Amino acid sequence: MKTGTEQLCGTIEKIVYKNEANGFAIITLSVKAHDAVTAKGYFPDIHQGATVNLKGSWTFHQKFGRQFEVAECTTSLPSSVVGIEKYLASGLVKGIGPAFAERLVKAFGAATLDIIDQEPSRLLTVPGVGPKRVESITKAWVDQKEISKVMVFLRSKDVSAAFATKIFKTYGNASIEKIEANPYQLVDDIWGIGFKSADKIALKMGLETDSLERVKAGILYSISEATSDGHLYMELEPLRTSVIEILEIDATTSQERIKTALTQLYQNEKIKLITHKEKNFITLPKFYHSEKGIAKKILRMLESPQARFTPDTSTVYQALRFPDAKGIELNEDQQRGILACLQNKISIITGGPGTGKTTLVKRLITFLEENRVKFRLAAPTGRAAKRMFESTGKHTETLHRLLEFTPATMNFARNEENALEVDVMIVDEASMIDVFLMHSLLKAMPLNARLLLLGDIDQLPSVGAGNVLNDLIATKKISVTRLTKIFRQAQDSMIIVNAHRINRGEFPTHTTPGSRKDFLFFKEETPENIFPLLQSLYTKKLAQHGIDPKDAIVLVPMNRGVVGTQRLNQELQNILNPITDGPTLSVFGQLYKINDRVMQIRNNYEKFVFNGDIGFIKSINQADQVLVICFGDRDVEYDFAEANELTLSYAISIHKSQGSEFQAVIIPIFMQHFILLQRNLIYTAVTRAKKLCILIGQPKAIAMGIRNARSVDRLTFLKEFLTSDVQAR
Repeated sequence: MKTGTEQLCGTIEKIVYKNEANGFAIITLSVKAHDAVTAKGYFPDIHQGATVNLKGSWTFHQKFGRQFEVAECTTSLPSSVVGIEKYLASGLVKGIGPAFAERLVKAFGAATLDIIDQEPSRLLTVPGVGPKRVESITKAWVDQKEISKVMVFLRSKDVSAAFATKIFKTYGNASIEKIEANPYQLVDDIWGIGFKSADKIALKMGLETDSLERVKAGILYSISEATSDGHLYMELEPLRTSVIEILEIDATTSQERIKTALTQLYQNEKIKLITHKEKNFITLPKFYHSEKGIAKKILRMLESPQARFTPDTSTVYQALRFPDAKGIELNEDQQRGILACLQNKISIITGGPGTGKTTLVKRLITFLEENRVKFRLAAPTGRAAKRMFESTGKHTETLHRLLEFTPATMNFARNEENALEVDVMIVDEASMIDVFLMHSLLKAMPLNARLLLLGDIDQLPSVGAGNVLNDLIATKKISVTRLTKIFRQAQDSMIIVNAHRINRGEFPTHTTPGSRKDFLFFKEETPENIFPLLQSLYTKKLAQHGIDPKDAIVLVPMNRGVVGTQRLNQELQNILNPITDGPTLSVFGQLYKINDRVMQIRNNYEKFVFNGDIGFIKSINQADQVLVICFGDRDVEYDFAEANELTLSYAISIHKSQGSEFQAVIIPIFMQHFILLQRNLIYTAVTRAKKLCILIGQPKAIAMGIRNARSVDRLTFLKEFLTSDVQAR
């Protein structure tokens, strides 16, 4: 039962609980003439030691007793020595931790905050403090005051306080001005802030639900959302339906508004309209120009004069018929693949595991080196590039490094005006390349060079939008070589045998006479039973196969649910990194610890870390609010405010595993995954395993996925741009 509205003023002694996502917290408050008070509610960015003025009412909780339920909260700086020390020790000001806070308060007492604010040069009198640290503290203090203003503004709009730091980092002192001018701009400018959050701000600012600006924002958001499923376009009528559902506006009365919004967006070149087979499709200009740019460059390359390197075909064919210096022979498909690369401006070689793609590439490289042909090797991701380097022994780059991405300009230095100096460009894992990266690669290709794309078209399509490799093959304008024969040495691996069985629609088998025992199947009907099984696998079974648990990963179809990445990561963190002492960081309820394995979940061009990159937490510095992630041989610093770009990666989605290879892969498949179960998903997961693949789950669910050879068709027009005229307006 609640009492009437009252006011409390006190100092925050302890933050018992805090939900970073929505600002809800439970605090212990020190109030004069009272015992410690427990208060709960939605707060601005609060810190230990801060003085707060609360409005609310008293309630009684059956388990926790008397509590103060907060309706409004304003904060002010602490004035007592004890409060100031707690305030500074809380991590509020970057560069000041508990030990340094104690030294400052010991030196300046109750005047500490005034000195930081008005006379920061006096901090130099504290032993061990130099100009650089004073500069850092001063900047953090000023920023924090501005962030507090943004916090108050956001809270007044019922928006989570968790993104205030990111907003301020992007807009600085102009944060509130930018938000008031166009709250929907947050979606484009600040990663992590979605349309719904921006829309909530807009409505709180008084925008009408069916206002033209809101409808236009809803249209652009709907098109962008389609790319999360790989699409580049939306048909007009489904787009209208999507906008009505997202904005929750009346379907009948809003039709004219949507029509007007589409017209204005088209006139302002914010959207492109394509007419195909008497249907209208809408897209964003960047999507259209990327696909159209790919098609134009490919057609120019195919129609351009002969390549600068054109060997005698008959001589090459005779050489390929015989074993190389190491006695390795090529089958007919491999020979045709090399000839196709040397005869065509653009060629594709596709095949599953064990079909000899690596052997083909190594033989091709030897030939190019013998003839002093300038070639380069690249792959879409760091992990894929590393795999290609390990298999060929030749320098391999990521496509971003190859194209010389420049964070300052957010563009590639290599382009039409500054083309790559190469005769033959070889790109591995081409199925992972989305439409934007392919467009950038082709822009940098010399017209007289040759391009070889290697990939496995039976895997999942790219995480990013588009379906480039499959679209190119479907045009029948590009030379395609399919490798299908499994080499004898590969037939000893049940991983490879079962990958091909799955690709043929057959249930995997865990053993055949004389084969390596590198594929295990554990039948399990109950999803909750997977957790003790994982404990046993990580603590016993992997060691029996000579595999370090750090080199194993769990791959699952989805993120949510009992057997989703979120729950699995919590359980696996307890198994693999159970330490409870040492510094930690909590982000949106997820606790991070030193040595945790984490994955980057967005492209961060400034740090040169990309979506899907995996690393380990090397250090967590509470005072400086910085954590260091080791990605391979490179350490990368993250501000605490940037930590939402990371997630635990003891378990990851199968989509995120593309282009990777792990010593051991554990794949749980249950009926709860049925929406996503399809053949190429399971096939992709199995082919990520190098030494050991462990399949766990319900036979019914696994069989369902293997039988489902139909994947979602992505709405793209690359094939049409290359083979016919598509009307674009």
